[in-house]
Amino acid sequence: MITIIDCLALAALTEEEADAIAEHEHLPEILGVMLGACLMQSRAGQLTILRMIDEDLAEARSRRNFRHARELVDVHRHFVANHAEVLAA
Repeated sequence: MITIIDCLALAALTEEEADAIAEHEHLPEILGVMLGACLMQSRAGQLTILRMIDEDLAEARSRRNFRHARELVDVHRHFVANHAEVLAA
């Protein structure tokens, strides 16, 4: 049986990155992983993930949910650090 951990590994995403995608799109976690896997296939898709994380962050700040905002800052930093090619070119 394939687990969500297996799906995350195949998608090259962390659970937090997939959760940010799911949050942005109002999807269950597994569908966030699946969408993320598709988006990770192109630079434009990776930039879309980064935009989703940034929009989630703005939403958390607007709701004054600063704990979640700090979590999303960490997700953003991790994504950029591990997918530096997104910002290159």
